[in-house]
Amino acid sequence: MTALPDGPLVAWYGDDFTGSAATMEVLAFAGVPSVLFLDIPTEAQRARFPLARAIGIASTARSHSPDWMERHLPPAFRWLAGLGAPVVHYKVCSTLDSAPHVGSIGRAIDIGLREIGSDWVPCLLAAPPLRRYQAFGQLYAAAGDAVYRLDRHPVMARHPVTPMDEADVARHLSRQTDQPFGLVDAEALEGDAAAALARARAQGARVICLDTMRAAHMQTCGALIWEHRDGPRFAVGSQGIEYALVAHWRNTGALPVTDLSAGAGPVARLLAVSGSVSPTTAAQIAWAEANGFAVIALDAAAVACGDGAAEARAVEAAKAALGAGRDPLICTARGPDDPAVASMRGAVADKGIAPETANTAIGAALGRVLRQLLRETGLRRAVISGGDTSGHAARQLGLYAFTALAPTIPGAALLRAHSEDSNFDGLELALKGGQMGSPDYFGWIKRGGGAA
Repeated sequence: MTALPDGPLVAWYGDDFTGSAATMEVLAFAGVPSVLFLDIPTEAQRARFPLARAIGIASTARSHSPDWMERHLPPAFRWLAGLGAPVVHYKVCSTLDSAPHVGSIGRAIDIGLREIGSDWVPCLLAAPPLRRYQAFGQLYAAAGDAVYRLDRHPVMARHPVTPMDEADVARHLSRQTDQPFGLVDAEALEGDAAAALARARAQGARVICLDTMRAAHMQTCGALIWEHRDGPRFAVGSQGIEYALVAHWRNTGALPVTDLSAGAGPVARLLAVSGSVSPTTAAQIAWAEANGFAVIALDAAAVACGDGAAEARAVEAAKAALGAGRDPLICTARGPDDPAVASMRGAVADKGIAPETANTAIGAALGRVLRQLLRETGLRRAVISGGDTSGHAARQLGLYAFTALAPTIPGAALLRAHSEDSNFDGLELALKGGQMGSPDYFGWIKRGGGAA
């Protein structure tokens, strides 16, 4: 058995809130005490989690420009590196959401290498528990019962902000950085992966993409990341990084298998807000409506153009729903084909409002609506749906950290919020990415989560 070193094992910076929480979820439910901060914490806030061995910072980098990254990533990377963790991870979505002008993973790699250093950077997007796969450098993702190459994926190929037209990970990221890329492919993972890594490095690769098609590949990738490091290892990828590390640690006997799958118990009422336009979320909203939730529209076009009355109307409708014994689910759209989506885009274009500004305004509005309802009703469990929405909305609640509370489907756990405000300290909050969760997700969270 190989013992793990003392102190923090992994430090990560997430480019959206839901993905940041998903990283914590992998580690926490594997038995690694973890905490996710919403910004660089104060010394007092950090001291409240003395047992944490995995420490993250959630951000909204995925929805921002490279200039924003240049301002915000360096101090965060320096703080994380100062924790002394062997692996510092820039966490991105497993569907590679990014472009040269927004959410640039390539720019984050450049900044990470500048601030943290690393002799090579593992790039692992795939995560078989999420039905995300990579073969010979090509990324694949599930949608419903099928698996699609990323550039043919029914959601990602038509993503409203970063539509994917390239499934080759290195080609996609080479539009965003000049770093040289290499690959340890699926055949190498079945043979001498360490030799393949050495060849890629000898050929000058600085960022090395790792294929992964099955659980055994995750274990091999974990060994490549953990055993082949000289100083701090800067890594980029999805929570596949953490799945791989956990698999390797368990294989060596350094991390015992634990059962942390219990739920948090049901609540009488649940509040939910959604800014996602994903078909997955649309199906979840339809399930919720068919099972007693009151679906309430928030006029995204009005909100993006600064109409505060739209928020007030949503709050009043939610109060009426609660008064009638129903669970409010406030949403900006019911999928990509909802006329509200075209209406919002048209209104924003007419006003000359940048899409990044509009998305921030909509997410913040949903957060303010949720904040008011939580304060006035005293309810203690809520859901925020949408990767970018979760970041902008959660910041309106005055939270500073999350810890994991109860699992659901991977990537959409129920969390416990930590705040200096007693109204929100201990709040049970689920942050769900647009593509994550089962059709009955909102009901599952109302029941308290827990492994199904």
